Amino acid sequence: MKIQDLLRKEVMIMDLQATTKEAAIDEMITSLVTNGVVTDFDTFKEGIMNREAQTSTGLGEGIAMPHSKNAAVAKPTVLFAKSNKGVDYDALDGQPVNLFFMIAAPDGANDTHLAALAELSKYLLKPGFADQLRQVSTADQVLATFDAAEEETQEEAVREAQNSQPKAGQDFVVAVTACTTGIAHTYMAEEALKKQAEEMGVAIKVETNGASGVGNRLTAEDIAKAKGVIVAADKAVEMNRFDGKPLVQVPVAKGIKEPEQLIQTVLDGQAPAYAATGSVDASAESGEKLTLWGAFYKHLMSGVSQMLPFVIGGGIMIALAFLIDQLMGVPTDQLSQLGSYHEIAAQFKAIGAAAFGFMLPVLAGYIAYSIAEKPGLVSGFVAGAIASSGAAFGGVPFAEGGKATLELAGVSSGFLGALVGGFLAGGVILVLRKVLAGIPRALEGIRSILLLPLLGVFATGFLMLAVNIPMAAINTGLNNFLSSLSGSSAVLLGLLVGGMMAVDMGGPVNKAAYVFGTGTLAATVTSGGSVVMAAVMAAGMVPPLAVFVATLLFRNKFTEEERNSGLTNIVMGLSFITEGAIPFGAADPARAIPSFIAGSALTGALVGLANIKLMAPHGGIFVIALTSNPLLYIVFVLVGAIVSGILFGALRRPIKD
Repeated sequence: MKIQDLLRKEVMIMDLQATTKEAAIDEMITSLVTNGVVTDFDTFKEGIMNREAQTSTGLGEGIAMPHSKNAAVAKPTVLFAKSNKGVDYDALDGQPVNLFFMIAAPDGANDTHLAALAELSKYLLKPGFADQLRQVSTADQVLATFDAAEEETQEEAVREAQNSQPKAGQDFVVAVTACTTGIAHTYMAEEALKKQAEEMGVAIKVETNGASGVGNRLTAEDIAKAKGVIVAADKAVEMNRFDGKPLVQVPVAKGIKEPEQLIQTVLDGQAPAYAATGSVDASAESGEKLTLWGAFYKHLMSGVSQMLPFVIGGGIMIALAFLIDQLMGVPTDQLSQLGSYHEIAAQFKAIGAAAFGFMLPVLAGYIAYSIAEKPGLVSGFVAGAIASSGAAFGGVPFAEGGKATLELAGVSSGFLGALVGGFLAGGVILVLRKVLAGIPRALEGIRSILLLPLLGVFATGFLMLAVNIPMAAINTGLNNFLSSLSGSSAVLLGLLVGGMMAVDMGGPVNKAAYVFGTGTLAATVTSGGSVVMAAVMAAGMVPPLAVFVATLLFRNKFTEEERNSGLTNIVMGLSFITEGAIPFGAADPARAIPSFIAGSALTGALVGLANIKLMAPHGGIFVIALTSNPLLYIVFVLVGAIVSGILFGALRRPIKD
């Protein structure tokens, strides 16, 4: 989408007269109404002000992007306005705003407003672009400025495409990046590898396996031409295509931190040839032998990454059921029915419970799939379903009516049972493969289609009936502990998981805290949410926001590029993308990481002290209404961010040092 298609000259305001926030909004909406873009002033303004009530769209650096997807909008439009005086807009950096982009999207326009925001951000982050807009005096000059920037962007894209194909005699490497969530690390590793390759004079093409799908997919021709392959991934990627190619495989974090070493390993011919196994498993043997912990972490993350969409969708729907009942009111003598008292709330809860019910089977299934490929999937799903149902041997077989029966206990072993079940199922399939390795070649098809699934389900199912007994006891104890969390125990747990979220900002320690938090949701689904999950998310929002605070209060200690990055960290922090702070932590770990840990631990402890609960495992500011105390939750996040930001800024040396 071209932003120029939405920038209409007739609605632009080249000298905004208002000096206050609401007056500026009124002046811009009036222009939209006068020119037929908006059909109802009050309806559209209500949408704009509702968005402003969540958090100011004054992003800082003199820029604001008020926006609304609204029934009063006749055609999608971006209104550009320039104030020569400056407007007190309650911007996030407290400074006056002089550049405005009011985005008006029709109700049925899908995500036009989000696409416009993303497109505008791409331009406004270019060095000097905003200053060019401040100098324009006519609508034509505004469009010309965007046209020039687009042309420059296209030239950059051409240069990048050229750099991804080798010139005569130039070394060529291909790479794949992927992280468990597919949001931040995937693309940070891509940028690090591209930048390093350019410095080394090496052509590189990087495929990204992100949340939105596979980007810049490697072709068979690319792979054939490449001197070697770099796979920087924390989840399964397609590996068979690299059969016979020199390949180095590492966690995605190394793609960010050690791009030169990875590229040099390939160039020096030190990467061993990859041997395909018929699997798409990223954990297959490669250039880097995984340790026991490394293998455990990779398989666990494969299960968690597949489980998260079910937890997020189901958890938020259930949380909305509680919210609806709270808004509609529930009699005090019926509080036990909160979340299902009113019919509409009960429907939300039923849908959420259906999605949430897949959480444990999917977790176990994809752990087993990561270990043993497709035959492991069915055994893993069965293990997760048994963990969820609580089926277990409750005694010895006994005769009843002439038939032998088994009494089954019904206590779920929860997240822990599914986790153990996933590894158990994968291990069972690996053992069965060895046992059946000697069968005649003529029966090879039967082994994969019949024997492995059947024997895998049989063995895994009966083992889980036994495993569920101790795991259910552990899970019950954990549930009781979480239910009783209050006072000092909640504070200490919040302090611990909060600090862990900032230790490596997306690495194994961060993910361990996050996985523990999501695991507690299953135990608290009927009680309105998890204090641990609330502490984890709040603490995870702190480091990126702390970067913004530090770059704002200690401007002389950061370069212009770092200050611009600090601005983008607002969005990443509010969106619960802790990885936004990684470049600052990697550049100055001795000062940055302790500062981030201090603020995150403080925020986690405060959330625990106030016993704030949360059902949603992701979303940041966008699911703030689903916390048990939204206002206090925001305050605690800001307190942690300010503490971390001040510590980081105070400890950091000025640029000249």
